[in-house]
Amino acid sequence: MKIACVGGGPAGLYFSILMKRQDPSHDITVYERNPAGSTYGWGVTYWAGLLDKLRAGDPESADAISEASVRWTDGVAIVRDERTVHRGDEGFGIGRRRMLALLAERAEALGVRVEFEHAITGEDAPELAGADLIVAADGVNSVLREAHSDHFGAEVTTGRNPYIWLGTTKVFDSFSFAFKETEHGWIWCYAYGFSGEQSTCVVECSPETWAGLGLDTRGEADSLNLLEKFFHDLLDGHPLIGRSQADDAARWLHFRTLTNRTWHRGNVVLLGDAAHTTHYSIGAGTTLALEDALALADALRDLEARRDPDALRDPREPGGQAGAAGAGRDLDGALSRYGRRRRAELLSAQSAARYSARWYENLPRYMHLEPARMFALLGQRHSPLLPHIPPQLYYRIDKAAGQLEALRRLKRWLGPRLARTVHARTVHARTGTRTPTRTRTGA
Repeated sequence: MKIACVGGGPAGLYFSILMKRQDPSHDITVYERNPAGSTYGWGVTYWAGLLDKLRAGDPESADAISEASVRWTDGVAIVRDERTVHRGDEGFGIGRRRMLALLAERAEALGVRVEFEHAITGEDAPELAGADLIVAADGVNSVLREAHSDHFGAEVTTGRNPYIWLGTTKVFDSFSFAFKETEHGWIWCYAYGFSGEQSTCVVECSPETWAGLGLDTRGEADSLNLLEKFFHDLLDGHPLIGRSQADDAARWLHFRTLTNRTWHRGNVVLLGDAAHTTHYSIGAGTTLALEDALALADALRDLEARRDPDALRDPREPGGQAGAAGAGRDLDGALSRYGRRRRAELLSAQSAARYSARWYENLPRYMHLEPARMFALLGQRHSPLLPHIPPQLYYRIDKAAGQLEALRRLKRWLGPRLARTVHARTVHARTGTRTPTRTRTGA
């Protein structure tokens, strides 16, 4: 197959690796609009289960990613000025730039052409002519998807809270949080290491706090100075790092949750953030994108196994027209199976992300608890039950459920059912008034 991947993020690069491993004769090019090494985003997180999946797909790149990652098990929270620690599962952090460099190096070693500073502006780009498969891995603002937004049924929900993605020279050996109360409300930070030299810091607050502190109008240097004062005990005197243009306005964002009704059109298929996004507070964006790549490669492996050897024959040759039509039907079926599989698999993560974002958007509801209890409920923020039960009562029930098997089974049974009910109502409400692309704001 001739495959064009538009976008050189983790999903596009890893998919190209998987396809070259499946069949070295595939002709694969990855087009990335940015220069090599220019990515923004500091570090990414993932959990041990992802490494097992990556090793099954390509042991070499999995081992390289593992060796370049840092690890932690503890979670630490500073609430006002009190510190509390919780034990947790092993987590991993790796610099986004380092991960992309490792994947690009592996792809090129397998024979993939990776072309940096090469933007693709639409399906009619000459580079895509003759491609059997076009992979739209060009992010949440996907040009290829937006050209047919009515077909894909893209919907974007904009989160309420502003946030900013920063780095620091403080190296965290645990996943750390800090919650600070100001005269204008709460402001908080998530922080985790991704190398032996730097860590990621994500700062978030409500719109009222953001405006009250003047963060909506301050330049980046002024904003970072103020944030360093708020989080001085978390940073231990280390600076926060933003973009190089320190005199520009600080780059505060509102998270956009993207979903699509269908994930392919003809031979164009969506991958990673072009297909879906989940709130950063669950730390799953890169993991889900790589899992997309694994699922798409699986679907195409099945296609290769069933396909007639002449299915992709040149239509100008005798019998070629029928062969091309058969190949198109086979490809359409494979891409449909991929989309159905991933949309089903994503339901749990999307539910967790939705409830996690709302937990932070309703943070004052939990801040009257003592820090250890608040941190325990922070770990339960994905629960569909938590918003409907008073926090103190939920904490007691959760603690009792940890000791009583009957309560634990009830919680496991009730939570997913409530989540599915809420999801079904949301989908029904959306499909009843669907427009090709719709943007909504608020929680």
